[in-house]
Amino acid sequence: MEPDNSEEIHVYMIEMFRSRICSNIMVIPVLDHMHSLDQEFKDTLRAKAKGENQEAARMLLDQILREPRGLGWFEELVTALGEAECSQANLYLSPEKLPSPQEEDKHDHCKKLISLLCATLIQKLEPKEMTERCLGKKICTEEDAHIINRMPNQFDANRELLSRITKKKDWFQHLVDVLHDLAKNELIIELTGGTYEEFIEGIKEVKAACAKHTSKGQDDSVNSEVTDQQTDRRDVTGDSSIPEASCSAQSDLDVSLNKSVESPDLYREPEEKVEHRTSHSPVREMTLRDYQMEVAKPALDGENIVICLPTGSGKTRVAVYIARRHLDERKEKKLKPKVIVLVNKVPLVEQHYRNEFHPHMKDRYSVTKISGDCQLKISFPQTVMKNDVIICTAQILENSLIQAEEDEEEGVKLSDFSLLIIDECHHTQKGDVYNNIMIRYLKQKKRNKRSHKLQEPVVPLPQILGLTASPGVGGANNSKKAEEHILKICANLDSKIKTVQEFNHQLENQVKHPLKRVEIAEDNNKSPFGDKIKDMMISIEGFSGLFPSNDHGSQSYEQWVVQKEKTAAKEGNRKQHVCALHLKKYNDALQIYDTIRMNDALMHLKTFYDEETKRAILLNESEEACSLMDKIDETDKFLTDLFFAHKTKLEQLAEIKEYENEKLTRLRRSIMEEFTRNSKARGIIFTKTRQSAVALCQWIDDNEKFKEVGIQANYIIGAGSNSEFVKSMTQNEQKKVIHKFSSGEINLLIATSVAEEGLDIKECNIVIVYGLIHNEIAMVQTRGRARAEESAVVLVASRSSGAIDHDSVNEYREGLMHKAIQKVQKMDPAIFADKIQEFQAQSIVESKVKKSKDLQKVYQKDPSKITFLCKKCQKRVCSGLDIRVIENMHHVVTDPKFKKRYKKGENKTLQEKLADYQTNGDIICNNCGRTWGTIMVHKGTELPCLKICNFVINYKDEKMTKDTLDVWRDLPIKFPPFRFHSDDESDDD
Repeated sequence: MEPDNSEEIHVYMIEMFRSRICSNIMVIPVLDHMHSLDQEFKDTLRAKAKGENQEAARMLLDQILREPRGLGWFEELVTALGEAECSQANLYLSPEKLPSPQEEDKHDHCKKLISLLCATLIQKLEPKEMTERCLGKKICTEEDAHIINRMPNQFDANRELLSRITKKKDWFQHLVDVLHDLAKNELIIELTGGTYEEFIEGIKEVKAACAKHTSKGQDDSVNSEVTDQQTDRRDVTGDSSIPEASCSAQSDLDVSLNKSVESPDLYREPEEKVEHRTSHSPVREMTLRDYQMEVAKPALDGENIVICLPTGSGKTRVAVYIARRHLDERKEKKLKPKVIVLVNKVPLVEQHYRNEFHPHMKDRYSVTKISGDCQLKISFPQTVMKNDVIICTAQILENSLIQAEEDEEEGVKLSDFSLLIIDECHHTQKGDVYNNIMIRYLKQKKRNKRSHKLQEPVVPLPQILGLTASPGVGGANNSKKAEEHILKICANLDSKIKTVQEFNHQLENQVKHPLKRVEIAEDNNKSPFGDKIKDMMISIEGFSGLFPSNDHGSQSYEQWVVQKEKTAAKEGNRKQHVCALHLKKYNDALQIYDTIRMNDALMHLKTFYDEETKRAILLNESEEACSLMDKIDETDKFLTDLFFAHKTKLEQLAEIKEYENEKLTRLRRSIMEEFTRNSKARGIIFTKTRQSAVALCQWIDDNEKFKEVGIQANYIIGAGSNSEFVKSMTQNEQKKVIHKFSSGEINLLIATSVAEEGLDIKECNIVIVYGLIHNEIAMVQTRGRARAEESAVVLVASRSSGAIDHDSVNEYREGLMHKAIQKVQKMDPAIFADKIQEFQAQSIVESKVKKSKDLQKVYQKDPSKITFLCKKCQKRVCSGLDIRVIENMHHVVTDPKFKKRYKKGENKTLQEKLADYQTNGDIICNNCGRTWGTIMVHKGTELPCLKICNFVINYKDEKMTKDTLDVWRDLPIKFPPFRFHSDDESDDD
């Protein structure tokens, strides 16, 4: 029975909602306003709250409720909670403000989502930036911000921020707003199950529906009765029992909040609830254009098919339509439906999920996404089992298929899927992960034929759907070879190929045909800067006895000097090895000068020699190293003195504008023409290397003329391993840049090949291919970026580069490709089947031979048979017995004595990973300064991680051969995995 006086009501409210009040109080700031409490007790409570805030909150409430209670105790508590901005806790102290069961349920689910996604959030949020925004939204106080900003690292700061904001009223909507402001779209989808726009639309629907509900004659007495019923339904823990939605739209919003992408089935809705929800969150009915339906029809009939349509024609939309129809039909037939969508780039996972599959399938089917930076990859089999559509990178599926071969319960099988969609399927060729997956498919298909003949059960295989804008011709120069290439693609995918048979007005209107223009830069006959570098290279060649037959600055010279460097390392010829390394840097500088500015080429050399100087200083800190260096540094001294003797002259030449790169002049004109003509223009410049992308962006930023016409530029480069001088971009950094480009904050991208295919980049008015030689596939993909009206594709190249001739060859090969596709489509079915079977049999045999060779390579030598030598000074580094492997890729040394053989280099970058490791600083040879690898921090343990390209491998067999390798997988030895066991540890000396 409810108490009838105010004191008892206040006590009743606190006791009834005790657990919820405790979980939403920040004790320390509350104590600042509790003047009636004893100071000694407050000091004790503050100390307790630093480690156990919720336990301290319980102690506080115990003290407040203990009789006798002082006058005004309740008002003091309410005021203290208000002053400390514990707004969520304060709701439970007033019957008028009491949250409904639906609001409590939503709040609990949102907190649960934060808990589930905590690992992802603390990795991907910038705490200072987030705190500042949360402060503006009033879900974070000044005191909160002060404490968070003093945290020692990003992870602790983010944990503290999330802990504090969830104690504020209406925190979830404000958090989503903050993430939207910071362009964290992927986190919004993971938290809400949809885009920010869908989230806001859901809130509007709730308000509209609730307003309509209230207007239907619900008076105050009815509302009061509902409140009483809600209060009666609560138990002593403060948790509501079976919650009922106040309005159906509110329920819909709760569902959308509950469906976390990272744990899609935690709050999985029953079938009838999904059907009910469709009326409130409708998915637009999908209709295909006639050309789309033409290419989709074979797949709708259950055939394996490769759909070939131009960029911008809606291939992915066709795939979504096919996937939905596939799931619908299998459900009707009571067959198990399961669709997996494979992509070859991590950003495409998010893109396909957000833009296509989730929006068009969410009403009826559960759709999830998994990529390399997602924790769901750990539980991939369970995720597959619980969802209807899975979008992931191909490597994740491949890894799980390998696991299933070792332990059936640990992985997945192709038979778990009913439809396999392969995006950018032209990559399904020898050595590619797509092809590895399809080889398994072909082998099982062959076994099924045998089983069928013997009347034994067959293993079901998924239907195959491939998507591509350009399968290419594989370098073919005639129609027969082009046709053979297309047939091989079809064989690898066990599919027919389908494109639009005849001219289609709809397709022509849908796909933009940009104007093509060529800007030819005349070669500059006078190049004193380049001539000076070549003179320095000739001096090094004479000193070392290395005499090339190739032109300086050419690709062939680079290949020659790399081979000489490896040969000299194997022979132990330190002089030639070191000189070859330096010649490679000078050749790089000439190639940079041919692409961008003289200053950029000079900066490349300066950076290299500055690093060499730093290493020498680091080594000379050791007397032992110093005495050793005195014996072997004649070559280093010659090379260093040579550069610094000519450095000033190079700096002077780099300032003479008349010798600047002519291609930059042509590039400047092309950019200025487009952005002067169209103030709302967007453009992309494609260039060859990461270094040139970064340098071109800096060149644009340094030019005031570009700023005058409103050009805001940024670069986008790959997310792979860092090069020596250019840090790679993370996936989040790429997404930020693309978001800014889409919103107009950036209007000019400078990109490497990472932006050529697949990525969802706003349609451009101008696409510039800058001194880049690529194949016919890349040409089609690049052209597809120019999707705006009256757009243009401009090729900027020097006359002698060969890029212009190569572009003509690409156009010829593109024509060959279209003719070959049409011919294969019209091929007699029996002849087509024979050719496909022939190529498939060949692929299976090749895969068996490769597997056999790999097994022989792995087991033909054991770790005890090899020793690693420093590539520069030939000093023994370690034995193969000292190597352990982390996650099948990181090779670390576990011998504690190894620490004495290297020095830690400068900590240039700190790359944080989703995995249990991070890299932190270089390790360099104690003797000669050669970089060996990096320091890896694995689960709190520092381990030296080696790069095999920095060593000579000495084989202790009868031949005593030496070798140099670029990647670990080429070493014919299998190393044991790293474990925290006693055999990997020893007592410190």
